[in-house]
Amino acid sequence: MDTIRGLGRPQACAAATLSGSLARPSHAGPPPISRSRYLAAVGALFALFNSARVLAYLPTIWAVMATGDSGQHSLWTWFTFFGGNATMAVWLWEQNGRRCNAAIAASVGNALMCLGIIAVIAWTRL
Repeated sequence: MDTIRGLGRPQACAAATLSGSLARPSHAGPPPISRSRYLAAVGALFALFNSARVLAYLPTIWAVMATGDSGQHSLWTWFTFFGGNATMAVWLWEQNGRRCNAAIAASVGNALMCLGIIAVIAWTRL
């Protein structure tokens, strides 16, 4: 296959990677936000959505416990989610010089909630 020019990385991404900051697009518009404000916004969104995600596991746990019916839940799927979250926590731990941060705590929280769902599903199938 031939490679089509211009379909690689967007220019703003390439410029941001090279300069370490958000590049100003060629069209007129508002000035780019600073890197520190961008990182703060991404961090706040990460905290918001991952906190919500930890809480979002609770209705599944409550529903399975209340009905005793786990037939529509796959242990394979929940083990996969658990493994993904647990290994992400370990990977982040290693990438962060074996120091904890919010991303690690969120991944651990998500892994523990998946483990809770696994336990409830397994309990109902005994």
